Amino acid sequence: MTASTPPALGIRPPLEPSAARILVAVLAFSSILVSLMQTVLVPLLGQLPELFHTSASNASWAVTSTLLVAAIATPISGRLGDMYGKRRVLLACMGLLTFGSILIACTSQIGLVVLGRSLQGAASSILPLSIAILREELPKERVPGAVALISASLGVGSSLGLPVSAIVAQNFDWHWIFVGTAVLGGLAFIAVVVVVPESQIRTPGRFDVVGAAGLSTGLFFLLLVVSKGETWGWRSDSVIILAVAGVLILIAWVKYESTRSKPLVDIRVSSRRPVLLTNLASVLTGFALLATSLVLPQLLEAPRSTGYGLGQTMIHAGLCLAPSGLVQILWSPVSGRIVRRYGGRVAMTLGLCTLSLGFTVGLLTLTNIWDVIIVSIINGVGTGLAFAAMPVLIMAAVPVGESAAANGLNTLSRAVGASVSSAVVGVVLATLTVTVGAQTFPSHNAFRIALLNGLAGAVVGIGLALLIPKPPPVDQALSLAGAETDPETVVVGDKSGGSR
Repeated sequence: MTASTPPALGIRPPLEPSAARILVAVLAFSSILVSLMQTVLVPLLGQLPELFHTSASNASWAVTSTLLVAAIATPISGRLGDMYGKRRVLLACMGLLTFGSILIACTSQIGLVVLGRSLQGAASSILPLSIAILREELPKERVPGAVALISASLGVGSSLGLPVSAIVAQNFDWHWIFVGTAVLGGLAFIAVVVVVPESQIRTPGRFDVVGAAGLSTGLFFLLLVVSKGETWGWRSDSVIILAVAGVLILIAWVKYESTRSKPLVDIRVSSRRPVLLTNLASVLTGFALLATSLVLPQLLEAPRSTGYGLGQTMIHAGLCLAPSGLVQILWSPVSGRIVRRYGGRVAMTLGLCTLSLGFTVGLLTLTNIWDVIIVSIINGVGTGLAFAAMPVLIMAAVPVGESAAANGLNTLSRAVGASVSSAVVGVVLATLTVTVGAQTFPSHNAFRIALLNGLAGAVVGIGLALLIPKPPPVDQALSLAGAETDPETVVVGDKSGGSR
């Protein structure tokens, strides 16, 4: 143990450097695996109805179910982690991811595939749980860099998912994709058991079942509208009824949570200006980021006969976008130093400014492959900065016993922004089209409008980030000393069984 860093309030001393590096590596690997799950089916989207022997509408649930469950499960799992131990919930998430992969690897029946993908979606809670673990276990001066690396790992998983799954699907049976993710999930589970210690900081009390049900139902209705509105028709009765019901349920949920002494989400904390503005800026970051994810691959893969397409295969397109994830990992130490030296507000503003630069360059170029690679790298740097700043801003404004739940809500904010962006960009690309031979493609103007939407989201996000009150110094913000005076937090003995 490090003698110069005494334990706070009977909590274990921070990990030694070598043990800390192993812990961060395991958590980063777990986060990469989760983000990989969200992109592995993208190369197969056009083939899903044939592979699952069903209609295109039914096959789309293999993707939609993962996003819906991820959005619903993340804040709930965060609260469970704060209450019962983050390592336990982390293992449960990794177990669900692995079991879901095994289930999909063994079937082509659409119902079972959707069930497996839903289980994988529940594992998205790994990111906020990992960030909360880092706050407890690392010396506070190392937390920003570690958080930046964990956040960057999401970009790595997304970048790897496209080319890897395309190569496997092109050369082998598609089931092997999920055999591989099942093996990786099992390895990650074992690594967590061996390396990650159990939380000593808990927020006791009964789990808010009614609050969880209300949040899940309201989010499910609204995200279902966003995901399926284009398919069902934005003015259809089902969409209107679901939208109204979702809004009313969430309004009732907010009122209910504000009266609870042990709520699922502490509305009083979440409505504080630093937390509220950070989450709103996160919504805009997610909105801007997904515009990149939707536009660049389609530009690369569109045939050259469209006049703007670059005629690349899915594998080549994935390889062109892979450097973005690599840059996020290489840039993560710089992101951590910026957060530590200048604070989360400055880092988030710089990240959104960099995203704005990327969209501007994209609007002016994107006529060849190198233009796409450069834009994706610029946006990768901006994403890394913004994602590294968000958890630090959240942890600076919430009690230590609510770290996982608060970061879960922040992760949900990004997902909501991404879902809305997906719907908006999807409408634009589906409405403005050109016909080449017997095929229809989005027009060049459609892609430009989509990039303008992303730029608008980043610019509005900059305004929100600038309104965030100046947080305390990072060392003070990430200190665990508040655990002693926080009446909602208790310190328990070390029952981890994990190595130190």
